[in-house]
Amino acid sequence: MLQEYAYYGLLGALTIALLFASFTDLKSRRIANWLNAAIALAAPAFWWASGLDLWPGVAQQFGIALATFAVCAALFAVRMMGGGDVKLLTALALWVPPAAFMKLIVVMALAGGVLTLLFGAWHITRRRRDRIAIPYGVAIAFGALWVIGTDELGRASALSVIG
Repeated sequence: MLQEYAYYGLLGALTIALLFASFTDLKSRRIANWLNAAIALAAPAFWWASGLDLWPGVAQQFGIALATFAVCAALFAVRMMGGGDVKLLTALALWVPPAAFMKLIVVMALAGGVLTLLFGAWHITRRRRDRIAIPYGVAIAFGALWVIGTDELGRASALSVIG
């Protein structure tokens, strides 16, 4: 029972952290390092609450996070992604199972495309000539919240009924 409460409590805390990351990214185009660190450091508690085995479960999460960081760091190097976005997506890779992480990436990409179109249109209507800054943390958070709402909570509900 304690694990179930911890599971939902941690998902609630992650949801709040993602909403906070979205709002700060919208407001200042920055996602705080302390927020990304808190998300990453809470992952082991989530693994425990989820009943994730060290092998292969935790190892897979680390592998996904490492691959995510490598790809996103390359995008950061060519100025296609912000540093806070790299850290946020890497921290989320520690939480989200492999199949659900692929859903997160697809939903994030779709939301990012819509966000880019909206900000591009807004930029054009304001007749600004500077570079468009897209708060991609919003798309990352949207993808993660989509997965939490459709996959993670559904999985937890099914486990509580079975167990």
